[in-house]
Amino acid sequence: MKSYLFTSQRLGFRNWRQADLQPMAALNADPEVMAYFPGTASEEETYRFIERMQQQYAERGFCYFAVDKLEDGEFIGFIGLSEQNYQAYFTPCTDIGWRLKKSAWGQGFATEGAKACLDYTFSRLGLEKVYAVAPLVNTPSENVMKKIGMQPLKTFMHPLLLQDERLRECMVYMIDKHRYHNAPAPLAERPDVE
Repeated sequence: MKSYLFTSQRLGFRNWRQADLQPMAALNADPEVMAYFPGTASEEETYRFIERMQQQYAERGFCYFAVDKLEDGEFIGFIGLSEQNYQAYFTPCTDIGWRLKKSAWGQGFATEGAKACLDYTFSRLGLEKVYAVAPLVNTPSENVMKKIGMQPLKTFMHPLLLQDERLRECMVYMIDKHRYHNAPAPLAERPDVE
C-alpha cells in the first residue's frame, strides 16, 4: 500500500521515487503530451527533473507531486506546485501545474488534482498566493485554471520561450487564499440547488 501526503476522491499525491523515472520519461517523450512545450524531454532531463522535485519537497514541503490513481495505484503524471524564478513581473512565485499521460486525459483528473493541491497549499502550507502560466495556444490548461477559480491577470512574453513564436506569448493566472476559501461552490456541489 502506497502512502500519500494527501488524496482527492480518486488521486493520491506523493513525493517522487526512483521507480517513477521510466513511466515519467515515457510521458515526457510523448509528442502529444508535450505539445505545448518546445519539445519532448529525454530520460536524463526527466531524471534531473525528479531530483529537482525531490530537493524542492525536502526544502519547501511541496513540489510537482507524483500522482497515482487510488483505485489501482497507477502512476499518471504530476500535479502540484513549484517555485518559479525566471524574469517576469510576478516572479519569484509559486505556481501550480500538471502533466498527465494521455490515458488519463478527459476524465477530470487535472481539475480534481489541482483543487486538492490548492486545498493543501492554503490549509497546510500557509502560502498566500498561487500562480499558473500557460502559452495562449494551450487552451486545455487555461480551462483547468478557470475551473479551479483562478483569475487571468495579463499576457506576457515568457523569457524562457522567446525563441518559440508559437509558445512565447503566455497568460498568467492567480488565486489567493482569501478568494479560494470564499469562492462559491460549483452548482453541482451546492446543497441549496436541486
